[in-house]
Amino acid sequence: MEFIHLTDIRNPELEVYTKLSENQLYHYFEPDIGIFVSESANVVLRALEAGYEPLSLLVESQRMEKEARPVIDFIEEKYPDNRVKVYVADHETVKDLTGYALVRGLWAVLRRKTLERLECFCRNKKKIAVLYDTMNPTNAGAMIRSAAALGVEGVVLTSGSVNPFSRRSARVSMGTVFQVPWTMALPEENGCRLIRLLHSYGFKTAAMALSDNSVSVSDKALKEAEKLAIVLGTEGDGLPEDVIKECTYTVKIPMYNNVDSLNVAAASAVAFWEILGKNR
Repeated sequence: MEFIHLTDIRNPELEVYTKLSENQLYHYFEPDIGIFVSESANVVLRALEAGYEPLSLLVESQRMEKEARPVIDFIEEKYPDNRVKVYVADHETVKDLTGYALVRGLWAVLRRKTLERLECFCRNKKKIAVLYDTMNPTNAGAMIRSAAALGVEGVVLTSGSVNPFSRRSARVSMGTVFQVPWTMALPEENGCRLIRLLHSYGFKTAAMALSDNSVSVSDKALKEAEKLAIVLGTEGDGLPEDVIKECTYTVKIPMYNNVDSLNVAAASAVAFWEILGKNR
């Protein structure tokens, strides 16, 4: 590995950490697959363990041994011939560079992998979640973390959703975005077409929505479905009406004290546990 001690924060090689948006990172090597930035040693290690290739690290010198050393050791063992650059600077220099302190003193740039197309992704999976236009990175990360913990085999996101490898999503998920398989539907696969495609792959679909026609999240039919996709909408707006009507079931979580709904991340955890987790 090549260790570079920063003295000039204007180094153009650091623009991937300081100036490029998530979208620019995604298209960095266009037409080839792009890159992403992950924050904190634990999240970066999970990305490395999942086979994502490291390109560079940015490390606070005060955190080198406690936080960065396990990451560096892993890279040196798995990629002995890879000249990964490690940019090192003290806390204040890094703060001047990025505008704020690094999360636990370490960031990393890694190469993406090509996502599977929807049909291939769904093959051999029986219990999946669909995140419909989930734009909030905190909610996306929390739902994927719940999916990892509670028995979901894969997550499909519509093209209007945040990319799970966004820094905040990956961090909130505690790196489980690198453990749970996920893919994004193409724009032409969104809406009712996505539900119909899932039906054609043998899935029954369960829309999480408040409706007079809803069944309880503990309904026996949900637990007994051989292949089931749990469909969750956006915070506030929920799922579009036409998508709800297209689904096999409309499902609600019983509430008390006149509370009408839960945060979508909390609702996902309840649904995954009740429908999937208790049967494993």
